[in-house]
Amino acid sequence: MYGILNIQKPTGMTSRDVVNRIQPMVRPYKVGHAGTLDPLAEGVLVVCVGMATRLVRYIQQMPKRYHAIFELGCTSDTDDIDGDVKQLDNAPIPSLEQVAERIKPLVGSIQQRPPIYSAIRIQGQRAYKLARAGKQFELQPRAVSVYGIEIISYEYPQLVLDVSCGSGTYIRALGRDLAGSLDTSAVMTTLTRTTIGDFELIDSLELGGLDADAMETQLLPLVRGVTELEKVELSSDEIVQIHHGMRIDNRFRIQAQEFAGCDAEGQLMSILTQCEADRIKPLRNFHAGDMAG
Repeated sequence: MYGILNIQKPTGMTSRDVVNRIQPMVRPYKVGHAGTLDPLAEGVLVVCVGMATRLVRYIQQMPKRYHAIFELGCTSDTDDIDGDVKQLDNAPIPSLEQVAERIKPLVGSIQQRPPIYSAIRIQGQRAYKLARAGKQFELQPRAVSVYGIEIISYEYPQLVLDVSCGSGTYIRALGRDLAGSLDTSAVMTTLTRTTIGDFELIDSLELGGLDADAMETQLLPLVRGVTELEKVELSSDEIVQIHHGMRIDNRFRIQAQEFAGCDAEGQLMSILTQCEADRIKPLRNFHAGDMAG
């Protein structure tokens, strides 16, 4: 009982709620999700079961894509409609050309200030908890990668965007900053994560469709969690050596810091790293003896 689930998270649930719904179906195996979605958001939530939980950070680093709807001319303390929404007086009405022009600086490697209502930790406490308690604090901008922003439609005050980005990017903050550059404000009204890597919404499973008795048939293979890594095919002897923690010759001549070692059938056996000029060693092994994670 191990593998990856591509779950369609509904609105109104936290990512942890989804994990808690799945946990009883797979006990005693561990469960974890790879990328938080706010309760307002819906869409792809990748959930890892058993030893697949060791792949969470690799899945988190995969590119993501979102379908987001914003309403211009209003503001919110949370940057979305879950907060205290207020209409602006005499808010300007930007043209489509102005919106398209102001989007350009938001694409690329940018500095983004996270929303104060976020899960970022400040001295051990979540920012949103401090904000709800009325504490005053400021989050520092941090580097994020935005690969592309496409305007799907714009009919004031509603703006619909398709956003491709890297890990750690806040879509509501993009809407906030875009509106700010247009001398107005915006709140995000809906958010759908449509992809994480090659996990797509069209292939996702509804929570209500999960079946504990058929769970093993619904789990995707571990190798789906390392699509961003280079892969090599290990021989049966190399697999035995790697699973015993031994170093093997780097006959693959791969220079990457981490790469995936698979068997002849393409199943993930290990995450490998170069330890010497001509030797590699395992960072994480995946085999039947470690199924609980």
